[in-house]
Amino acid sequence: MNIIPAIDIIEGECVRLTQGDYSKKRVYNSDPVEVAKFYYDNGFERVHIVDLDGAAASEPVNLKVVEQIKSYTNLKIQFGGGIKSRKSIESCYSSGCDWAICGSVAVYRPQEFSEWLSLFGGDRVILGADVRNGKISVAGWREDTSLEIVPFVRGFTEYGLKSVICTDISRDGMLTGPDLGFYSRLRKELEGMEITISGGVSSVEDIEMAADAGFESIIVGKAIYENRIRMEELALWLQRG
Repeated sequence: MNIIPAIDIIEGECVRLTQGDYSKKRVYNSDPVEVAKFYYDNGFERVHIVDLDGAAASEPVNLKVVEQIKSYTNLKIQFGGGIKSRKSIESCYSSGCDWAICGSVAVYRPQEFSEWLSLFGGDRVILGADVRNGKISVAGWREDTSLEIVPFVRGFTEYGLKSVICTDISRDGMLTGPDLGFYSRLRKELEGMEITISGGVSSVEDIEMAADAGFESIIVGKAIYENRIRMEELALWLQRG
């Protein structure tokens, strides 16, 4: 199981939201680079960075943080938030991001996103397909659409899409456990697609159940910051790689 800790950034600080609500912000650390170094020192190989300022501004704002993390660690970085133009995705890569996570552009300009997949490759572009009540939500989860996730994702497979991160917004930050039934149905309908679970992870048991169900990647955020999951509990999983 690939456990990917989340670092959400607002105004240069490491925060967590509840169900994507900016008014329900809690600051956990004033220095995201320090948080990344902590994860690196504890054996993590990859982090999930969400530029919440970028999502609001419609362009990445915190790429300097990526550059600093890369200068101090060998962490692989998947980065999302405000990537809505060719210039912004190229800036992500030039700043050191290993993967760019794109959501809004895939909804509003699918042809352009398809071109990015062809240009940069499905190994470097991840689709952010976040859902609320079964429908895709974008723009930092402030805009709901009528798009259903399965046909939405399927539409990009012919252009080389290989990986999708699906956040269940209703469970994000709630520490209620991920809806594995939903993710299992999704995986069945999107055979061959790498699906990363995100939203609601509250314990090592949640990770174990996801691994037993055959999932390879899971994002963990608030549970670590709230000490619901301790580093020593994750040691075995990290050693397994």
